Amino acid sequence: MRNAVEQSKQPSKEAVRQWLRKNLAERRPPPDPQQIRRELGWDLVKVNPADAKRR
Repeated sequence: MRNAVEQSKQPSKEAVRQWLRKNLAERRPPPDPQQIRRELGWDLVKVNPADAKRR
């Protein structure tokens, strides 16, 4: 008996092209650094510059 990975079939070239067109059309510039820090939770960590120099 074959597993599910072996049974899945490869998408057609046209399906891949459509997916690429859709994703390229939806592209947006990356968020600003502050937004990235908020989403990663980095804004919750306060680093003392003196502590960072000691490491």
